[in-house]
This record gives sequence, C-alpha cells and structure tokens, in this order.
Amino acid sequence: MKAVVVYDSYFGNTEKIAQAIGKAFGTAKTVNVVKVDLAKQEMLEGIDVLIVGSPTRAFRPTSSIIKFLRKIPPRGLSGVKVATFDTRLVMNDDMPRFLRFSVKFFGYANKPILDLLMNKGGQETVPPEGFFVKDTEGPLQDGELERAADWAKAITAS
Repeated sequence: MKAVVVYDSYFGNTEKIAQAIGKAFGTAKTVNVVKVDLAKQEMLEGIDVLIVGSPTRAFRPTSSIIKFLRKIPPRGLSGVKVATFDTRLVMNDDMPRFLRFSVKFFGYANKPILDLLMNKGGQETVPPEGFFVKDTEGPLQDGELERAADWAKAITAS
C-alpha cells in the first residue's frame, strides 16, 4: 500500500500528529509524510491512500492546504482512499460562549478538507479526526500521538 500524508503546521503540533500517523503506517517505502509547502501533485500518482491534516485556523484549514487540494484535477483521486485530521483546542465550559457557538456553527478544519477530497473522487475510509492541543500554540494534550497512531492503524485496516 502506498500512502501520502500531507499536512500544514504553524506551531509543530499538526506536524507531530502527521509524523505519528506516518510512523504507524509503515516504512518509508510505503508512506511519504510531507509538509504542504513541499508537496507536489506528482506525489499523488499511483497512491492508495491520501491523508491530509491541518491546524484549525478560524474554523477552517490553512490556505496552503486548500490551495494544494484545489490543484488536484477533477476525479484526480478516483480509487484513492482518503482520511482527514486537524488539531484544535478542546471546547469546554471555560471557553467563551461565542467561541463555543461558533465551533458548533462553523466546525473544524477536517470536514472542509474531506469535502474537497471527496469532490476530487476520493473515498472516505474513516471518519475525520481531531487531535487536541492544550493551548493556541500547543503543546499537544497527553496521549494524542498514541491516539493518532491508533487512528492510522484503523485506516490501514479499512
């Protein structure tokens, strides 16, 4: 199985999740983990799985991720299994009410990414996932790297 993990990261948290996913997936011969700024459309040729992740910024993926995905030709992901993830803050009662409302209304980065991938012909393998950071710049909450590895194993099993 040939897989590519494309991610963007501002503070290194999403990168750590992407690397954990790649490591859980297998050897360098089967998975390529690449930051979106270095990703080339040619990397998508002949792949079986594409995983895309972004930090949630203003309830959306980063503009770099969106630009990369929009360059994929129509039906360019036909037959490719896709999965998406994001990094985000935990919404709890301590967060301002307007922020909690906004999240419920606008959501997180992983769903718009999945929509773009499926519009390009990708086939969803597992539900989108969100990984939690302790603060705006991180670090990741305890156990998130292990959770990312388990999520990756669910992708390989599908």
